[in-house]
Amino acid sequence: MTEDTGPAGNAGVICSAKGCREPASVVLVWNNPKVHTPDREKTWTACEAHREQLSHHLAIRSFLRRVEPVTPLR
Repeated sequence: MTEDTGPAGNAGVICSAKGCREPASVVLVWNNPKVHTPDREKTWTACEAHREQLSHHLAIRSFLRRVEPVTPLR
């Protein structure tokens, strides 16, 4: 996930779509079984504008495991 510090100094999660700097609202959890072991999970983050596009990209390849809301980083 990509982190950025906004003007107010609050850390936020930024969308993973190329060139997008919008705050992410969801985490797309995925795995490529040809490359990763079954327990390995990768993540992309998405803003509302890119959620469908990024989810579709992963889903048509059968990589998408689940979509979760963004939660504060520890």
